[in-house]
Amino acid sequence: MKFNIFKTFFLIIIFFSINFSFAEILKPNISILPSEVVKLQLSSLQNNNSPNIDSGILQTWEFAHPKNKSFTGPYDKFKNMIKKDSYSILINHKSHEVKEIFKNENVATYEVVILGKDKKFYKFKWQVEKYNKEGPLKNCWLTTAVLAPKELGSSV
Repeated sequence: MKFNIFKTFFLIIIFFSINFSFAEILKPNISILPSEVVKLQLSSLQNNNSPNIDSGILQTWEFAHPKNKSFTGPYDKFKNMIKKDSYSILINHKSHEVKEIFKNENVATYEVVILGKDKKFYKFKWQVEKYNKEGPLKNCWLTTAVLAPKELGSSV
């Protein structure tokens, strides 16, 4: 009897560990809408170190378009760019709002307003495109550009 309880408990622990591991980083798929890509990346960056250190940056990287990745370089270079350039405002920001400003069947552009940790507002232009080449990313919405922010002023 003790063996069965232990075995059941062990299997439950394994099941939840596997599920949490898979739930950590979401991969692009065709069911994710363009606005959801932007919101997923923003929420991930807002909680950058949850569940792991820099998992928000990694999640953002997963939804970067291959041509964007070729411009920003490998993941480590991308991570440094996010942490050190004007994009660092996105890391652990307080809140964000997303407003669609353009959308067709292949491109969507959003105005993103961030309330930074410094209690200032910043506006970004965020663009996603539907990947049109063959392969596992075909028809997935991926980020092609995030323009440097414009400061809008203080929240106080």
